[in-house]
Amino acid sequence: MELVSPGIGLIFWTTLSFAILLWILAKFAWKPILKGLKERETSIDEALHAADKAREDMKSLKFSNEQLLKEAKEERDAILRDGRKIRDSIIEASKIKANEEANRIIENAKESIQNEKMAAITDLKNQLASLSIEIAEKILQKELADDAKQKKYINKLINEIHFN
Repeated sequence: MELVSPGIGLIFWTTLSFAILLWILAKFAWKPILKGLKERETSIDEALHAADKAREDMKSLKFSNEQLLKEAKEERDAILRDGRKIRDSIIEASKIKANEEANRIIENAKESIQNEKMAAITDLKNQLASLSIEIAEKILQKELADDAKQKKYINKLINEIHFN
């Protein structure tokens, strides 16, 4: 039933873990990725602008128009292919790193929950033992309040010792 209606503690720790993961990703992973992509996009845009300028020069000079245009397109395509490959590799590396970090955070959270559970169980056992001792003391005090009952109990214990 705990999976169907999770406790407040589980919801809290899960939310906290997720928030920490998002904060770590926002702080360390997304900014460098976006910066790298923006720089690469700028360099690709600059390369495209250079190709366009070369095309205009070719028209004005009418010097091997077809050949220069073909070379510019091939260069642009190569730059775009390289840019896509680099972008894809950066994104893949970031995903792998983020998954590893998420798995590490989840494992740490599971370990922490297990440790807290064991501490709570130990504390519960200690409290149970303490209550059992107090109850036994009260029962013995009540049972042995009368001298006759005390003597009867002592004789019973002596008889049990002789049999054992």
